[in-house]
Amino acid sequence: MSASISIKNITKRYDSVTVLDDINLHIEDGEFVVFLGPSGCGKSTLLRMIAGLESITEGSIEIGDKRIDTLPSGQRGVAMVFQSYALYPHMTTRQNMSFGLENVNVAQDEIDRRVNDAAKILEIDHLLDRKPGRLSGGQRQRVAIGRAIVKEPKAFLFDEPLSNLDAALRGRTRLELAQLHQRLGSTMIFVTHDQVEAMTLADRIVIMHKQKIEQIGTPMEIYQHPVSRFVAEFVGSPPMSMLPINHIENTVDGVTVEVSGAGKVVTAITLPQDFNAKDAVIGIRAEDTAIVSPQEEGLDLTIKVVERLGDRTLLYGTLVDGTELIAEDTGRSKVKAGETVRVSISPHAAHIFDGNGLAHHSQREV
Repeated sequence: MSASISIKNITKRYDSVTVLDDINLHIEDGEFVVFLGPSGCGKSTLLRMIAGLESITEGSIEIGDKRIDTLPSGQRGVAMVFQSYALYPHMTTRQNMSFGLENVNVAQDEIDRRVNDAAKILEIDHLLDRKPGRLSGGQRQRVAIGRAIVKEPKAFLFDEPLSNLDAALRGRTRLELAQLHQRLGSTMIFVTHDQVEAMTLADRIVIMHKQKIEQIGTPMEIYQHPVSRFVAEFVGSPPMSMLPINHIENTVDGVTVEVSGAGKVVTAITLPQDFNAKDAVIGIRAEDTAIVSPQEEGLDLTIKVVERLGDRTLLYGTLVDGTELIAEDTGRSKVKAGETVRVSISPHAAHIFDGNGLAHHSQREV
């Protein structure tokens, strides 16, 4: 049986160093939530605090209607899957999966049932008598997940579980984790610094930065409506291009900005009267650009690198003032490095970030 998780005013300090600063978060029963952020932002520490592997300086954690931060790790009703798998090398798959149950006096027939059921779900029932040394990285990861499943926890906690796998296996395991969540319907928290993992797995993403939560939202909310320049630059591949703004002109339909001597960009964004224009930039995602004829409005982009990806082509170049911009063309693009092309930008797709790094968007639907 899964349960909701409430994190209330959590702060973590090591002496005078603050690792997490007043974190508040509610995770719904059965939700798949991903903690995403750069190294050192506090995401793994927060996960370990939920698991009971790190102490809390201030605040509380509840699972369902029960406070659990005062309980030992083994009594919290959570199961954690580690990056390193943490399997016992001298034990078989069956023994590794059942070890935690034997220590809490679960009957042997119940242990056998749980292990066999989990092995079938994960398609490792033919590996139950093998030791970790005879398993591939992906198989060891499944055993680690199986060991968590047999505990029948209220929540699963994953600490960067895919980081030791190669690219192809990571993609396959992501799909298997998504299917596992659909099948079990359990509450799951997944920590990663990989935005692809976050975007493909999460019901909601929690972006963490400098020991705080920067933004919480669905993958598309995060991608289309980032609340800050940090989120905009951290999420998305290729990253959002940031163009310095020289001048802002208000119009009936939104603001038109002059981009550092390179031309004007029309937007559907309405800015507040107290907008901080110092060091403001306009953010553009590659897919929100188009290559147009020289007679149309746009920015002139001199192409430095052409990246052909099959269904689309990414064009890395510079504007007349040297500002870098990434544009997108079709998969059949004939543009070559060294050429200059005219790039138009969708008015509803631009993002403006003020001098404080806060975002301003058009009212495009997510």
